[in-house]
Amino acid sequence: MALLYPRLLAGQAKPLHRQYREMSPRDLAAQVAYRHESAVYVATGGDRVSESQLRALRARVLRTAENAGFPHVSSRTARARFDLDLAALLHAEMDLMPAEAASGDIWAFLALVLLPDVAHWRYPRPPGDRVVASDLTRHVFGRLWWRAHLVRDPAATEPYAALAILGEAAFDGIYARRKSLGGSPHLVRNILHAWSAVDLHGLPERDVLRDFLKRLLRLAPFVIFEALEDVELQAELRAAAEESVAALRPDDTRPKSAEPVPAVKPATQPSKPGSISMAGRTAVSASLSPTPRLSSLELCAGAGGLALGLEYAGFAPALLIDNRPVALDTLRLNRPDWRLSGEDLCVLEPSSLAQDPALRELDLISGGLPRLKASAAVARERGNDHELAVFHATLDLTRALRPRALLIENVPDLATNKTYAPLREHVRQEMAAIGYSTSWFVLNAAHHGVPQDRKQGVLVAFASPEAAEAFRIPPPHPGPPVSVGQALGPSMAARGWPRAAEWAAQAKDVAPTLVGGSWERGGADLGPTGSKRAWARIGVDGGTVANEVPGPDFAWNPAIGRDGMMALTVEQAAILQGFPKDWEFAGRKTARYRQVGHASPPPVGEALGRAISAALAAV
Repeated sequence: MALLYPRLLAGQAKPLHRQYREMSPRDLAAQVAYRHESAVYVATGGDRVSESQLRALRARVLRTAENAGFPHVSSRTARARFDLDLAALLHAEMDLMPAEAASGDIWAFLALVLLPDVAHWRYPRPPGDRVVASDLTRHVFGRLWWRAHLVRDPAATEPYAALAILGEAAFDGIYARRKSLGGSPHLVRNILHAWSAVDLHGLPERDVLRDFLKRLLRLAPFVIFEALEDVELQAELRAAAEESVAALRPDDTRPKSAEPVPAVKPATQPSKPGSISMAGRTAVSASLSPTPRLSSLELCAGAGGLALGLEYAGFAPALLIDNRPVALDTLRLNRPDWRLSGEDLCVLEPSSLAQDPALRELDLISGGLPRLKASAAVARERGNDHELAVFHATLDLTRALRPRALLIENVPDLATNKTYAPLREHVRQEMAAIGYSTSWFVLNAAHHGVPQDRKQGVLVAFASPEAAEAFRIPPPHPGPPVSVGQALGPSMAARGWPRAAEWAAQAKDVAPTLVGGSWERGGADLGPTGSKRAWARIGVDGGTVANEVPGPDFAWNPAIGRDGMMALTVEQAAILQGFPKDWEFAGRKTARYRQVGHASPPPVGEALGRAISAALAAV
């Protein structure tokens, strides 16, 4: 049976990181422990790891570290060898299930309680993500376990031999795409086998791999990788890798007979499940020639949900604008390199931005604008209605900057309800006057991997008729939507609440729409009366926001009303919006929840961004 390891939650891990950061490995050896008073266990199947097992694991890790020079300063080569050896050791010896290994809190326990001396030897004065585990692709131990898990070949004489094929940075490129590529050991093993046979022709491995992974992401809608046998899959992967090499080689080193590949549309029906026609492969390959990242201007950026999704889709923001200081603080916390402005769009002169060199050839202007009231839509005039003034200011900026595309997200009725028809017609006329074609539609975030019933009205406009014709509304993800229980079950168990699995099993539906509420009044809650009733049906108090998830002694009894129901935390609300777990929100609890509730879910932004990018590529 798999083992359950202690979990050191962020509230305890972060102070330890600050305390230990300046200490030497020798000093930290005195801090080693095999339990921690604040550590918890998740209430799932498995046996709790014993102290003797933890002692044995520490001893084996120490021997591996000593072979690499621990506790003294080590060479780069020795550290690289240590990482490979430790990856295999952790995966083979810890007896962890992937669901357990996905918890950063387990790795925080290892790095700050069981093995702090080794962790701080491997990464002296480590940043938080190396030990606290806010990002598993960077954690000193967690990243190694997952690296071994994804490459292990149980049928091979040396199951972990593929660990040596890619360097850490290159492997992280695969793992960072785990939702679409890196979560499948079958695919990752075959990527590594195919990669080992590729002749890079002296090109930087990282550049070729990045282009190669982009090609695989484009192939994914046409190829069911899991359905292919190893021989077929490796042939597909080698072909994609060779295309990347050919695309990145300087022109004077390419074969003189090479002809440009015609841009043809991919076949909509593969010849058989798991395969792709050569016409489809040619089109995918042709569309992936190396190109710069697309540029965008983000309006009403808020907590960054739409901008983050667009970043996933290949857009780099040249500027983000929001007039709320706490939102700008959130953006700085997560993307310190993003360029920000606190201007109010209602008073901003478009001509001032038109003088900015970074904004002169934009690919996209995007924004999740303040929700328009129906009364404002009927009036159409700018008037004193702030939301409508912001909407008009966005059109003004589009006229001034002439991006290749415009994306506005708002209430669903804006795209379909006849009450808003006068505004839609006004927008059509305004945009047509400057050569743009517009389209309106509604997306539900639940159809794009977000565990929430959240409908969004979307306006997309293109300066090019060809791009407008090529644009396709993002199709829903296959399979059932993610339920509240699936999304929040692990976090509900994080502090040892024994009924977390029971609660998750009965929370079978997606969440009702989270509502940010007014910035000017009231505290944080999950929405209006109807939403609160929906939450109550699955035993959640929607009338407030909690400071922490339930602990071991929480008595869950919805029959007695709100006192018997748990409330969600801001972090759990962010999960329901599709934010990554390491995305931080600035401010106090109510301000943090407001940002989450008003945000556009990043997965929806990514789906829209990919659809817009594909349309622009057709021009």
